Amino acid sequence: MKRRSFFSKINNWVIYILLTAAIGGVVIASVILIDFLRKEEIKRIGLFATAMKYQQEAQIIEDPMTLDLLLKINETNNTIPVIVTDKNKKPIGLQKNIPENILDDDAKMRSLLRKMESSYEPIELQMPDGNNQYVYYMNSDVLNNLRYTPYILGLLVIAYISFSFWFLRTIKKTDEGYVWAGLAKETAHQIGTPLSSMIGWIEILRMENENSEGVKEIENDINRLKTISERFSKIGSVPELNDLNINETLQQNFDYLKSRISTKVRFMLILPKQNILIPHNRILLSWVIENIVKNAVDAMKGEGKLEIELFEKHKNIVIDFKDSGSGMTAFQVRNAFKAGYSTKSRGWGLGLSLAKRVIKEYHNGDIRIAHTEVGNGTTFRIIMKNP
Repeated sequence: MKRRSFFSKINNWVIYILLTAAIGGVVIASVILIDFLRKEEIKRIGLFATAMKYQQEAQIIEDPMTLDLLLKINETNNTIPVIVTDKNKKPIGLQKNIPENILDDDAKMRSLLRKMESSYEPIELQMPDGNNQYVYYMNSDVLNNLRYTPYILGLLVIAYISFSFWFLRTIKKTDEGYVWAGLAKETAHQIGTPLSSMIGWIEILRMENENSEGVKEIENDINRLKTISERFSKIGSVPELNDLNINETLQQNFDYLKSRISTKVRFMLILPKQNILIPHNRILLSWVIENIVKNAVDAMKGEGKLEIELFEKHKNIVIDFKDSGSGMTAFQVRNAFKAGYSTKSRGWGLGLSLAKRVIKEYHNGDIRIAHTEVGNGTTFRIIMKNP
């Protein structure tokens, strides 16, 4: 069984850890920055409250320069909402950065005071006459809006990384597609050269002994090689889809494969009574069927039960391949259709990946593992739209 190497897994974990650290770092840095700004606003309000207190003390107000400084301190607060009240929580006329619609509505003012009190403990101003005042305040709108910044940044980073992964994965798949297509076409070309020579020699042999059984067998094998060559030549190009009887396609493949697999395999084909016409390329679909059947026979180690069933479901054409083989683990299910993955020591891991390409890209259908259980077999399912 081919699995990813230990170092490959380690590399993936390193990438995940680095990405998580990057996202976490951005969020934590934003939280620290916002907390710093919040503390700075609290300091500003403390300075603002102190300036108000001194402004109301007669001995300080007599100094014009000091008064001017205190007024400028008060004027610097253009963002933080402030309400000054007496000990009964009644506003005494000094409010900063409060909307006009709240200033003119006592109920809204009381509601805002409760909200401010729940945010921060009011600052008490001890006045010379004993009528202490209280400064209520809350975060500025800017700081409140910044509270959502870490989450927005985190989402943006995740979205960017996800898009980057998707983009790189798409490029990789496209490159792999070109590689497979080029390899397939080159294989078809290489097969075609000796195949043409073999066709010529078979004609010569037929002239010497037309009824020779050996000639007939060689001719069958040549026809099979021609089919294989056609399959490879169609990979990477847009195949022609014709309205053909899918029953007949399955029957032809069943007849061919039945004579070539172990007699210990109970090979059955279940077809509906009515013929079903569906656009498909018979050569490529035959390739898919052959790959699935061969995988099933290998999973059963040449002995068991293999059943192919064709039926209609939800306006779709469904072909099930049910075997009594060894079944698949969750890991094998996840990787079954990946190029290069194989459970066989000598497997190339190309059959199912090419089958998926043929069904999904060329026939606009789907191929999946409908059911599997370790020790109790697997069901592969092909789904094609019924026009």
